[in-house]
Amino acid sequence: MAFIIKPLVTEKMTKLTDKTSVDRTYTPKTGKNKGTQVTKTAQPKYGFIVRPEANKLEIKKEVESLYNVTVLEVNTLRYAGKRSSRYTKAGLVRGQKNAYKKAIVTLKEGDTIDFYSNIE
Repeated sequence: MAFIIKPLVTEKMTKLTDKTSVDRTYTPKTGKNKGTQVTKTAQPKYGFIVRPEANKLEIKKEVESLYNVTVLEVNTLRYAGKRSSRYTKAGLVRGQKNAYKKAIVTLKEGDTIDFYSNIE
């Protein structure tokens, strides 16, 4: 069963992916490593809209099979549907947006996903 609905290709998610895809070196100001250079390895993150009933293990398995990558961790977020209303010529129109679930997948260092590879 397909649990992934679509990849998240938004400006916010692209910024998060770019930020986590680069090795970082920093110097902590407090703690036991004070004054020494610490290197944080790159672990790229990608976002997906998934079915609300999908769990983390199912999401991990499907991403690994679809994109041939190694998934280290999966974080999920649930969004509630929002009510909306507007005034039109026909009167008050009320509706509700669908509830959905977002999954942020952290990959192993060196793995990447190219969402634009099949576009011609």
